[in-house]
Amino acid sequence: MSDKLRVGILGGTGMVGQRFISLLNDHPWFEVTEIAASPRSAGNRYEDCVSGRWKMDTPIPDGVKDIIVKNVNEVDKVASDVDFVFSAVDMSKEEIKAIEEEYAKTETPVVSNNSAHRWTPDVPMVVPEINPGHMDVIEFQKKRLGTTRGFVAVKPNCSIQSYAPALTAWMPFEPYEVVATTYQAISGAGKTFADWPEMEGNIIPFISGEEEKSEKEPLRIWGKIENGVIVPADNVKITCQCIRVPILNGHTAAAFVKFKKKPTKEQLIEALENFSGEPQKLGLPSAPKQFIRYMTEDNRPQVKLDVDYENGMGVTIGRIREDSIYDYKFVGLSHNTVRGAAGGAVLCAELLKAKGFITKK
Repeated sequence: MSDKLRVGILGGTGMVGQRFISLLNDHPWFEVTEIAASPRSAGNRYEDCVSGRWKMDTPIPDGVKDIIVKNVNEVDKVASDVDFVFSAVDMSKEEIKAIEEEYAKTETPVVSNNSAHRWTPDVPMVVPEINPGHMDVIEFQKKRLGTTRGFVAVKPNCSIQSYAPALTAWMPFEPYEVVATTYQAISGAGKTFADWPEMEGNIIPFISGEEEKSEKEPLRIWGKIENGVIVPADNVKITCQCIRVPILNGHTAAAFVKFKKKPTKEQLIEALENFSGEPQKLGLPSAPKQFIRYMTEDNRPQVKLDVDYENGMGVTIGRIREDSIYDYKFVGLSHNTVRGAAGGAVLCAELLKAKGFITKK
């Protein structure tokens, strides 16, 4: 019997589900033992379900090829043989909220990539290096759900990972106004260029719901637990534009910041390079050794050169310079389906295990 925790992937045939499966191949703590998807996939071998639509650069891991995919709606059946699940289901927001809580009520922790529960007041939305303390709200959530070990935890939107970590590192200088434009890869929509040929050589200046998420989710990450719920911060105003660009992987942000305590450029760089969190202190398997790096070259970060920094789990910042209207401006880059999606959720699960929230059933 393996000492690894048994993991189920809800929505395992989609792009984020595939990324989960790729990242969990040979993971030291977790082993994928169940995959669940829509009823049309249920009953078939996983390899057959994704044949012709496997979107990762690496092959389908041998350990999951012969897993028989289950119907994600058969909650008790899926949950009975796993210690926890990752959720990447493709449903309406209300359906996702309902099914994730249904899994939690089987005493199965749910670590979700979806946005449905990001504003549920007692559900932690965590970037492990930034707000690990929000996991403490889980005890209040369990009381609401009537569970002893089942809960839902989520990771934030992929777009904010390219600028929110830098702003967090700079909190001692009290940033209070931010303008950000994100240039977002097509994999954020679950697409490749084969799926979306009209994106080649094209830009679309609209991504549904993305601007509101990009403006508000950092405030929740910077919030505090009060009376059993997370209360968002209100000390920073953020406005965003989100643009889809012809890039496969990698979200870039161009941001402008005003500070109450104006730092020097050298202080900003030092704050980035010294910033770390519990994942680094604990040496979690997926944690980047250096969460944020600063690049001094004028033409960096670049998607082709920098998106896979720290196996896609690190954030790259460059081009910090004084601005004529704001105090400073900078450019950030993060991998949207690794740090911004499945990888961020895996790191959350590792931290939840380290803190004792996820254990063997």
